Amino acid sequence: MEFIQDYALFLARVLTLLVAFAVILGMLGGMAGKRRGRQREQLEVEPLNRRYEAMSRRIEQGIQTARPRLLQRLRERRRGKRRGQGGEGRLPRLFVLDFDGDIRATAVDALREEVSAIIATAKRDDEVLLRLESPGGMVPGYGLAASQLARLREANIRLTIAVDRVAASGGYLMACVADRIVAAPFAVIGSIGVVGQLPNFHGLLKRHDIEFELHTAGEHKRDLTVFGENTDEGRAKFRESLQEVHDLFKHHIGRYRPRLKLDDVATGEHWLGERALELGLVDDLGTSDDLLLERRERMELIGLTWHPTPSFRRRLSVVVESLVARLSGLSRARM
Repeated sequence: MEFIQDYALFLARVLTLLVAFAVILGMLGGMAGKRRGRQREQLEVEPLNRRYEAMSRRIEQGIQTARPRLLQRLRERRRGKRRGQGGEGRLPRLFVLDFDGDIRATAVDALREEVSAIIATAKRDDEVLLRLESPGGMVPGYGLAASQLARLREANIRLTIAVDRVAASGGYLMACVADRIVAAPFAVIGSIGVVGQLPNFHGLLKRHDIEFELHTAGEHKRDLTVFGENTDEGRAKFRESLQEVHDLFKHHIGRYRPRLKLDDVATGEHWLGERALELGLVDDLGTSDDLLLERRERMELIGLTWHPTPSFRRRLSVVVESLVARLSGLSRARM
């Protein structure tokens, strides 16, 4: 009896939160409807040439106003050496970026804008340093992030990636694109593998006489399900898909690091920095701080960070995530 009372109280709390969530969605939807009522539908056309020119001007303005005495001293130190080379008084620039990866690689939205700004601005001898921190995550997001870094190499802009803590799985998918990888001695490197997992509640539903139906069009539209009964054929197809992704992962690494012995490192294992250097996964040991100090005398260090405007979808996702966290807290309290 006490269990039933506790369970009913738990359900009442969950329903209260769901009702509150529905009210919030209704309010946000009403606000969006009013906004649409005030504005007619329109096709927004953005001249991208002007946008990239504006990015370039913004970078130039930031450089002109940031630490003018230091930049002047650096220019004077290098002026004699650069005379007659078409770049009098201008030091090569090191654009410094940060990528803090989560499971969906959401930082790729900022990375693509930063890369576009650099390509629109960089001159000969300019370079990029990316401070990368990521344990990996979903394939599409990290694949896109690696493609953004490949744009720098295609534009002949030298790319160095510094790993102070971790670049594993999708993180290493990004790192291997670099011309040079520098890792701290105890940084986690590697994990060249693919994993896929999901729970299955079919047995639980069957014990309680609950039927679940799943209808698809297409032989392999759904390989494994959460609530239905999985088959050996579905499991085999799922493993085949994982192997295909793994093969693409290895092909990608082999393209950028052809001397790496993939059979030795593409096992899903990870290594610390010193062992990763021995295996050829990285090129040098050190930290991002070492790289910046090393180049501060001969290059202008330019930090770039893109701050996107939060979209309505993003603001809504924050509300949803907070509600999910609240529900998770209630469920944990009953364990």
